[in-house]
Amino acid sequence: MVRRRAIASDEQPAQINIVPMIDVTFSILAFFIMSTLFMTKLDTLSVNLPKAKNSQPQMTAKASLTINEKGDLFLNRQPVAQNQLIEAIKKIQPSDQPLTVVLNGDRAINYGSAVEVLDQIRQVPGVKVVIATKKDL
Repeated sequence: MVRRRAIASDEQPAQINIVPMIDVTFSILAFFIMSTLFMTKLDTLSVNLPKAKNSQPQMTAKASLTINEKGDLFLNRQPVAQNQLIEAIKKIQPSDQPLTVVLNGDRAINYGSAVEVLDQIRQVPGVKVVIATKKDL
């Protein structure tokens, strides 16, 4: 007996197309890169910061104090009255190490109100104040 095999003339060898796999891999990689960039930002409200040519990035911030364009105060994104600012800072200050407060003030705020806030922060012992600015290019 003779065996017959069906011969398909249009049959191509099996191929693995890796281009879609590479696209998915790069998309996932880009997602993780972008998500880690967004996680490094300070926990502050959006204000229009003044610019300075000699500004240095401060990465050791422990607390963020924001003054928006209306003059409202926010300590770590929580609203706080100006007359209760000292107590609020003392409440979040760790007892074993100094606290660094990053002051984010909108450029439209009154200079006098910013000085009053700075004066109140300096009344708390062990607190260092830094003023946030954008680097002027």
